[in-house]
Amino acid sequence: MLYSYLSMASKPGILTDWPWKPLGSFKDEDIDVSKLALFPFVLWRMLHNQLWISLSRYRTAKGTNKIVDKGIEFDQVDRERDWDDQIMFNAILFYLGNIYVPGGSHLPFWRLDGVIITMLLHAGPVEFLYYWLHRALHHHYLYSRYHSHHHSSIVTEPITSVIHPFAEHIAYFLLFSIPILTTVLTGTVSVIALAAYVTYLDFMNNMGHCNFELIPNWLFTLLPPLKYIIYTPSFHSLHHVQFRTNYSLFMPFYDYIYGTMDKSSDSLYEKSLRRKEESPYVVHLTHLTTPESIYHLRLGFASFASKPYTPSTWHMWLLWPVTLCSMMLTWIYCSTFVVESNRFHNIILQTWAIPKYNIQYRLKSQKQSINNLIEEAILEADEKGARVLSLGLMNQGEEMNMYGGVYMQKHPQLKVKLVDGSSLAVAVVLNSIPKRTTQVVLRGKLTKVACALAFALCQKRIQVSVLREDEYEKLDKLLGTKSEGKLVLSKSYTFKTWLVGDGGLSEVEQRKASKGTLFIPFSQFPPKKLRTDCFYHTTPAMQTPLALENVDSCENWLPRRVMSVWRIAGLVHALEGWEEHECGYTTSNIEKVWEATLKHGFQPLRVPTHLKS
Repeated sequence: MLYSYLSMASKPGILTDWPWKPLGSFKDEDIDVSKLALFPFVLWRMLHNQLWISLSRYRTAKGTNKIVDKGIEFDQVDRERDWDDQIMFNAILFYLGNIYVPGGSHLPFWRLDGVIITMLLHAGPVEFLYYWLHRALHHHYLYSRYHSHHHSSIVTEPITSVIHPFAEHIAYFLLFSIPILTTVLTGTVSVIALAAYVTYLDFMNNMGHCNFELIPNWLFTLLPPLKYIIYTPSFHSLHHVQFRTNYSLFMPFYDYIYGTMDKSSDSLYEKSLRRKEESPYVVHLTHLTTPESIYHLRLGFASFASKPYTPSTWHMWLLWPVTLCSMMLTWIYCSTFVVESNRFHNIILQTWAIPKYNIQYRLKSQKQSINNLIEEAILEADEKGARVLSLGLMNQGEEMNMYGGVYMQKHPQLKVKLVDGSSLAVAVVLNSIPKRTTQVVLRGKLTKVACALAFALCQKRIQVSVLREDEYEKLDKLLGTKSEGKLVLSKSYTFKTWLVGDGGLSEVEQRKASKGTLFIPFSQFPPKKLRTDCFYHTTPAMQTPLALENVDSCENWLPRRVMSVWRIAGLVHALEGWEEHECGYTTSNIEKVWEATLKHGFQPLRVPTHLKS
């Protein structure tokens, strides 16, 4: 009986074993290092590619050694969104090879003979076969069905290098596996050789598509034969521009042999090396908003930056180690950096960012430090010959710097014109109010924009209702008889149009608003959306004209090809050649600014049509 009872325990049930038992015991001495290294190697490849993306976008925004001037647009970003698919595809194949290919598992850490074999096989068969495969892909039949997808990007980015149809990726993997399979089957493979070879492929691919020249001329002067075995970014850039030249993978040797070397390769290389950093005509000075906002900058994740910024989602929490590192870097670096560069006709607009977050702007202890950074940026822009610098987000404010007026007072000799965009902000809000509106609620901090709005609305004979007595008294004292009797203190929440500023829309007030209310922000930041039966307009912004080039990222929470008025104001100021500052407590002529903005192709955003009468 006892034996029968004990024997019942020898029949394992569901979940008897630990789920990870099939992976083996890490306590054993016989550990397959090559299998363990696969996941960190995938992470390394993604990080390596992302570093190239950020570096390329930073360098091309500054313009130093830039090769092709044409901009990148959203369609290219969307087309290249899935650049990491090939990394996952390769990882699956490497994993299957580890399991099924004889000699593909339990690889030694290092073998010199395998490294030498890999180098020789790449320089010989791989480069030779790739050259002819590439030429075949440019035949009309294959080009129209496959390779044209890659060549849709005239201006390349590092990730352009891996944007191919799936069939091409299969062909490339088979080609690049020649050295790998040879070393595996001959027993000379090692973890270091395999990782180094794939990293070399990634490095050279990214470098060749980065759109800025970085190979120094002294290298070819010191070792002239290197020009036959190392290509340059300008060399491959010509292939994307000319299509029928410079077919080689990484070694131009075969283009020299078969007469497909582009004759302008050397001259473009020299020209790109001589190209200096671009001097901006207009600078827009912004800042980071949250630690996660670094990913939504153009220098961050291209796919994230191409969409409006949204609050933290679950996948952002997975990136907290990277976020922490970026915070440390901004703290150590603590200097303004170039985020992006746009071109409007012949004017270069650069966006610079101060490495400070919203929360730091609200701390009194950070005020002096931030003001110093803003002042340094203004002086740097002035030194570089910029005509206009616009202050974005919290870089302007009464408590921070009197709407930028402190810099004008401190440096009266400034040639660069400071613009806070308040006039255009007022104009955009006024033109966002539905027609035949007779009364609005003005709620929020009484900033320069809020006061100008109240005055303009009263002049238009629109009743301005204020919900708080202290705000009413301040406005009434400021406007006096200019209010035309249209400024009133009200306790009613039935108004259908609310103009909302910073800190102006509490949850209680928002809940009390009547159904169908339109909230129009006049602040830098949008209010929190709590009502599904009300309508929320964007922060003051306008649609950009198609003539504005290199627009491939969204400005914070705004939709694609929509730009904040604070950024537009600086550009319009420069286009019109206005010589006065628009900062401090001065405001430009609102109607003049509005007409000039429309003249240059910027268009107001649509307000929900059913709210228009």
